[in-house]
Amino acid sequence: MIVLKSPEEIELMRTAGKVNLEIFEGLKQFIRPGTTTMDIDRYVEEAVKSHGMIASEKGYCGFPANVCTSVNEEVVHGIPSKDRVLNEGDIVSVDLVVEYEHYMADSCRTFGVGRISDEAQRLIDTAERAFFEGIRFAKEGCRLHDISHRIQEIVEGEGFGVIRDYTGHGIGSEMHEDPPIPNYGKAGKGPRLQKGMTLAIEPMIVQGSYETETLLNNWTVVTEDGGWAAHYENTVAITDGEPDILTI
Repeated sequence: MIVLKSPEEIELMRTAGKVNLEIFEGLKQFIRPGTTTMDIDRYVEEAVKSHGMIASEKGYCGFPANVCTSVNEEVVHGIPSKDRVLNEGDIVSVDLVVEYEHYMADSCRTFGVGRISDEAQRLIDTAERAFFEGIRFAKEGCRLHDISHRIQEIVEGEGFGVIRDYTGHGIGSEMHEDPPIPNYGKAGKGPRLQKGMTLAIEPMIVQGSYETETLLNNWTVVTEDGGWAAHYENTVAITDGEPDILTI
């Protein structure tokens, strides 16, 4: 069941989303060669607590950290570790859910570590562009898969692959709500978008095959062929006009 949000509920989510944005702006300077993924987790933990909010990923289905940190061929759900040192040229996706007054905002960015290759930068940029092209259809009256289809067009047009096994999702007082939001599909399909829907739209794209596997820790998802992955996400509210991005 898709839960429509009131203007007051959306404002609570926006308040959380402002913290997401602030943290990502700080991580642009914080992440550098020699940083560990556990350093990132601690940075986020302190920043969220300083606002009196909650990092909702910690403890979710047993997840042990405040954020997911996915490096290079890791697509999603990477677990921060003091032993995972970021090197010059790596890329790392940081996925963060902040909760305020029982309402959540979810976003992700992929950061380059030091100087990265042109191809890695193109991968990151394509994920971001696919998001903004996709949300051109995040309007009342459009179909959900209009967003999905446009994301797929952009990503595959650049020669990259779109992850099939994981999707975006509705969000609000629960981290994962209906509807699931694939990053591929046919236009004109899926539920019709309505004012009050709040969606975590998140292109997850890869250099090669979209086939994935999960590591023995039962969390970290990697590409089967070792291709690198980028992930760009924001929480978006559907209005009677243009989409309202709550995490920017």
